[in-house]
Amino acid sequence: MEMSSGKFGQVGTIAKRMLHRLLAIGENRIELFLLELQEERERLVKVLLLAVGVMAFGLLAGVALTLAVMLLFWEYSPALAMLILTVLYAGSAAVLYKRMTALQKDWQTLPGTLDQLRKDRECLDQNLP
Repeated sequence: MEMSSGKFGQVGTIAKRMLHRLLAIGENRIELFLLELQEERERLVKVLLLAVGVMAFGLLAGVALTLAVMLLFWEYSPALAMLILTVLYAGSAAVLYKRMTALQKDWQTLPGTLDQLRKDRECLDQNLP
């Protein structure tokens, strides 16, 4: 009788340690997730502020360029001035669109957390029957 009682005590101890380790792993993963979430938020705010600055100064540069081209080519041909501006603005828009789509293709959300969860799953697959 004492033998089976001792075995149950060992099983209980092992189960407690295993549960404690699983909780520690879960806590670590949650901390990693929250850290990456904070980094993503800070990066997003920084990108938005930079985007606002780029738009403001880009608009000012566009207005100045428009005035310069119109003044330069108005004597020769107003239509040519408008055509030059149209080509210039359309080309700029195409380049920016291409860069934006390339950025969206390479975007990864929370890569560290996902990598750790994959490693945890592989470890569990190898160690559990």
